[in-house]
Amino acid sequence: MLVQFVTAAGVLAVLTMVPGPDMAVVTERAVASGWRDGLRTVGGITAGLLVWGVLAVAGLAAVLAASATAYTAVKLAGAAYLLFLGVQSLLRSRRRRSRQPAAASATPRGNPWRTGLVSNVFNPKIAVFYTGLLPTLAPAGLSPHTGMALLVLVHTVLTALWLGGYVLLLAKARAFFERPAVRRAMDRVTGVVLIGFGLRVATSQP
Repeated sequence: MLVQFVTAAGVLAVLTMVPGPDMAVVTERAVASGWRDGLRTVGGITAGLLVWGVLAVAGLAAVLAASATAYTAVKLAGAAYLLFLGVQSLLRSRRRRSRQPAAASATPRGNPWRTGLVSNVFNPKIAVFYTGLLPTLAPAGLSPHTGMALLVLVHTVLTALWLGGYVLLLAKARAFFERPAVRRAMDRVTGVVLIGFGLRVATSQP
């Protein structure tokens, strides 16, 4: 059972480190608003994982993953939110370029914790991931519910550590990222990336 658990944790660690919408959202917040808001965003993302974890253990996520209508509804809501964040980032880069006093301190609007939570809760791929992959990784010596719950907690901790460490790394290079030209470039890059992920989510299949 220990070998199975270590193997599962390794798979989850690799999947956690693959860049995705979560990292793009965290990058935007951490660079634009500082490491504190970056960590709050990470907190919202991990809370979103716990929401999906509870639904997966309860069996509700499986219903979503199996229902084309429900999957499409959540998918489009999540895609729209990512597109909104991306467009907001691009508009912010234009305001910085205008060099208006108000634009110099332009930061993303809204609660960072809520931003992380919403971006994750409206990601139907998590439902598919938790109901399709996690059961195959659960240690055989545990009940299905216990094994699933344990792996959800492991994935949540790994995500918090990985993204939290990433935020602190960005904070170390704060002086570099606070340069106006760099801030504009980062706004543009994260905006394009978020829009790209939004389109990818919108066209994805279960």
